[in-house]
Amino acid sequence: MKRKNPPRRRKKTTKKKSVTRRRSRKTKSLPWKNILLVFVTFLLAYIIYLDFEVRSQFDGRKWAVPARVYARPLDLYVGKPLSARQLDYELEVAGYRLAQKNLKAGQYQRSGNRYRIVIREFDFWDGHQPPRYISLDIEDGFISQLQDFRDRNDVAVVRLQPAIIGRIYPAHKEDRLLIKLDDVPDSLIKALLVIEDRRFYQHHGINFLAIARAMLANIRAGSIVQGGSTLTQQLVKNFFLQHRKTLSRKINEAIMAVLLELHYSKNEILQAYLNEIYLGQDNKRAIHGFGLASRFYFDKPLYSLNIAEAATLVAMVRGPSYYDPWRHRSRLLKRRNHVIELMQQNGSIDAEQAQRARQVPLNVVKRTKKRRHSYPAFMELLKRQLQQDYKSEDLSSEGLHIFSTLDPYVQKVTEQQVIAKVRQLDKQQGLKGTLQTAVIVTNINNADVIAVVGDREPGYAGFNRAIDASRPIGSLIKPAIYLTALQQAQRYSLSTMLDDKPITLKGQDGQLWSPRNYSGNSHGEIPMFKALISSYNQATVRLGLKLGFEAIVETLSELGIKREIPPYPSMLLGAVPMAPLEISQMYHSLSAEGFVTPLHTITRVMTADGKPLKHYPVKVRQGIDATSVRILNSALHEVTRHGTARSLRWRLPEALDVAGKTGTTNNTRDSWFAGFSGEHLIVTWLGTDDNRSTGLTGASGALTIWSGIMNQIRTRPMSLPHDDALEYFYVEDRQGRRVSKSCQTAAYLAYRKDYPPRNWGDCP
Repeated sequence: MKRKNPPRRRKKTTKKKSVTRRRSRKTKSLPWKNILLVFVTFLLAYIIYLDFEVRSQFDGRKWAVPARVYARPLDLYVGKPLSARQLDYELEVAGYRLAQKNLKAGQYQRSGNRYRIVIREFDFWDGHQPPRYISLDIEDGFISQLQDFRDRNDVAVVRLQPAIIGRIYPAHKEDRLLIKLDDVPDSLIKALLVIEDRRFYQHHGINFLAIARAMLANIRAGSIVQGGSTLTQQLVKNFFLQHRKTLSRKINEAIMAVLLELHYSKNEILQAYLNEIYLGQDNKRAIHGFGLASRFYFDKPLYSLNIAEAATLVAMVRGPSYYDPWRHRSRLLKRRNHVIELMQQNGSIDAEQAQRARQVPLNVVKRTKKRRHSYPAFMELLKRQLQQDYKSEDLSSEGLHIFSTLDPYVQKVTEQQVIAKVRQLDKQQGLKGTLQTAVIVTNINNADVIAVVGDREPGYAGFNRAIDASRPIGSLIKPAIYLTALQQAQRYSLSTMLDDKPITLKGQDGQLWSPRNYSGNSHGEIPMFKALISSYNQATVRLGLKLGFEAIVETLSELGIKREIPPYPSMLLGAVPMAPLEISQMYHSLSAEGFVTPLHTITRVMTADGKPLKHYPVKVRQGIDATSVRILNSALHEVTRHGTARSLRWRLPEALDVAGKTGTTNNTRDSWFAGFSGEHLIVTWLGTDDNRSTGLTGASGALTIWSGIMNQIRTRPMSLPHDDALEYFYVEDRQGRRVSKSCQTAAYLAYRKDYPPRNWGDCP
């Protein structure tokens, strides 16, 4: 019996199963391919994103560089009024160091009143000043000789580099001095590459050989003793990424390093690294970049570093805190010498250079516990004036160089007087630490604000009373009232008789107001100048009512007061709140004989690369007739001789003539004095923040601080000007009549020639 062949259908079934199995395997493999495709797509998208981040940040503004604010530069020339004490302080705040021999830039020697100074190079608004080698002598408070001590040639004038008095930081408090690769000494670059990345110019962002070598060294040591990151990776970590040690950060670091190398040249990357690297801490200020580090540790520009100094900075890259030169000197010295040794082994320097470099001491500048050089009240005023022309982000990121008007020595004197006198008066009056103060010192000639204090503790950066504390000004308003009268020459002179007797006024609310003199006494008919210098309230109110509120407010406006003044009778006695800065503006206009110049704290602004950006010229306008102001000022001079400020006759040198006005508010809540010499105007205020009585008048409080400052600064005495329209007379204070010069109680006053004082009278 023949065997039947198996049916074909069965064979087809087997073939179909095989095809099905192949399709099944193919179907099962599809998800993995899809996953791989998605992953690759995501990776490419992520790389594109990182590429965008790298290029956008690296092509844009790389760093937020703080603005540097400088004090006014000190001009040195023969005949300059300057004491040895002041010069010592100016050198201190500018960072100059006393040296015994071999003077270098930023150092000086002193023998008695003879100085030898190597002035640092500096970029001023009018050009670059190279290092200057200066010797000078001071005699009787003046520079008597100024020479170049190398060639003994006379020097006409030289500027001392101004002190940095503040910085306007970005939020992260990073500071850096941007440099170009051409500014970097070859020895520093060689040292950096030998220590951190020998194959920098060969790799493409990642050095796999270095990574393997580091892993092997770490395994042998059983700890992290060596890193394999390239300079490019270090730059990426510092510039783009956070410092957390995570796998994702390391992956990003590697990808971005390759991308950075893809788009930018090695020199561009190296220059960015040199400006970015963190190299230490100065209190809250973070020192970034070799340019600033060179100034911070060696007080010299980067290009002037020798091999040993360059190796020192490179040695600190590994750990600025661990190798701090002031706390871990021997540790840093050992590390520096290791850098020098590797430079020799690599052929960057020869054996003789290495030997000499190892013998050089660290030479970092001495870090002493100096007094604070911080000026929060002045800086606050400067920032507000800057914000009229610049955005806040530009001030904290563009690296601007701002030249201010601050005089470091006058600021020091002001702070010392504030600290001493406020504590003394606070204790004397039993105010238990609540007495507060504000002081502003200005230069009359150019309206420069040269010193500001806004708190009894001058270094406190809180509420700035000099510009923000609006307090009733009391009798400080009276000169504006009398000036309003003196502009009406046909009606008023300083001898015009006023009635100083009680007066009662009814206000709009129906309440009665009866101003009284401080002493409680009335004086009947008195000359106008007597009412002003003795600050009689009743006579002033009667005069103000005759003149009218609108005329007085107009005078205040012409003197530079911008705020709106309410037309109430109490305004005539200073029931008007103003800040010391506003009073300074008003009295500056008086001291400048009616010319109004806005007070300012800035003279010039330069870009980070030293190009002039903005000049702040002195803007002057004639506010009030100069002759009227000169007449008034002769009476304000008498305030300090025979009036409420007569104690200045024994508080100041006899030859120092000044003018001014005391101010005291109700219940002695506020004590004011505003006064000027021939060169300086000072406004002082004393009071408490809770407005309690201090028991201090303008003469017993604010005037004591004012006189202490004026006594210690170099200033010219006030001189009574003469013009063709004026004539001066000695006048007695009962009838305002002329008397002889021999009359000891006579006032020496200015009158218009057409309206002289009355006929001769008797000396009281």
